[in-house]
Amino acid sequence: MTTYLIENVSILDGKATNLLLADGVIRAIGPEASAEAGEDCKRVDGTGLIALPGLVDLHTHLREPGREDAETVETGTRAAAVGGFTAVHAMANTNPVQDTAGVVEQVWRLGQDAGWCDVFPVGAVSVGLKGERLAELGAMAQSKARVRVFSDDGMCVHDPVLMRRALEYVKAFDGVVAQHAQEPRLTEGAQMNEGVVSAEIGLAGWPSVAEEAIVARDILLAEHVDSRLHICHLSTAGSVRLVREAKARGIKVTAEATPHHILLTDERARSYDPIFKVNPPLRTHKDIDAVTQGLADGTIDIVGTDHAPHAREDKDCEWAAGAFGMIGLETALSIVQKVMVDTGRFTWSDVARVLSYEPARIGRLEGHGLPIEVGNPANITLYDPSVTRVIDPEAQYSRSHNTPYAGMELPGRVTATFLRGRATVLDGEPVTQS
Repeated sequence: MTTYLIENVSILDGKATNLLLADGVIRAIGPEASAEAGEDCKRVDGTGLIALPGLVDLHTHLREPGREDAETVETGTRAAAVGGFTAVHAMANTNPVQDTAGVVEQVWRLGQDAGWCDVFPVGAVSVGLKGERLAELGAMAQSKARVRVFSDDGMCVHDPVLMRRALEYVKAFDGVVAQHAQEPRLTEGAQMNEGVVSAEIGLAGWPSVAEEAIVARDILLAEHVDSRLHICHLSTAGSVRLVREAKARGIKVTAEATPHHILLTDERARSYDPIFKVNPPLRTHKDIDAVTQGLADGTIDIVGTDHAPHAREDKDCEWAAGAFGMIGLETALSIVQKVMVDTGRFTWSDVARVLSYEPARIGRLEGHGLPIEVGNPANITLYDPSVTRVIDPEAQYSRSHNTPYAGMELPGRVTATFLRGRATVLDGEPVTQS
């Protein structure tokens, strides 16, 4: 394995120093790194760069098996590496659904074979995502994939009895149920956020209360059974308030915000371009203010990309026929910088918290989300916050190009990603795996 000496790099908010990566771990930091580096090590100029612990995404859609035309484990994890991620959780809404030990092990092995980053499958809560009976939660937890996160994401576990049973079941192996909070009866035919814009442009509205009603119910269920609940892609001011109150009461609830829900509003729907169609929908400036404040004060634990690739024909159509979802692995870190760091809400240590430490903790991952310290696995992301780039959908490494940021100038760029000391990205480009 190649040994890397990263010179003059800042670790999070610290002063410039050197990092030595050898044999899969962080071998030395500071002057010792240079002293221990052999002549055959590869030197990486870290001047002006920030070293972050490898990013972890708790919410990625890789589409394989079943929709390889939109994404595969290989293409999706390559995009993840370019975005600075060393681990992703692959959501269960594949075809076949990830509701058995066999399917989650298949996805896990595909991730190992691809080698761009570690893939941790998310198991379905219900068989076929139908919300009728529990999937094989225990078998998936005991499989080689070691599933600890379960979700019907894309569908809400709307039956309170089923949700209670799932919360009770996962306690046996310290799992977590990640809920897509959407009351189905309140969102029938919904196309975008319910509000002034939906009324003016004539699209059926998705009311905030449809999310908040499920968040409130599930917080009560989690409290009742003393189990871990995670709220996926939280998007409304009311949901932030509910989570904040639940945490104050000691309930085991965590929550995530997506990059698009901290930057884009429902005003984008005025274009009728389904590239901006997503579930939950883009909300209002008031909601964005509440969600960003929730991130800043720790109410919202993590940023999850909800990377949702779609084939071109599923987005190149009229709004009503368009699929819900946006890609986000390659732009997530830039958006967090733009919205949270450049505005003074976050330090780089906060970035590491929401994009590495906490998602790894919630997912119960070993070897990821650890501080950049001697002896820890060398999962490292090097990031240049000083540059800007204009987003070109065709230049994305994802197989799909449904980014809502086309033509937008965003700050920052991942220059290198290391997975256990092996470079997956150098000079901003994927390193061909041998």
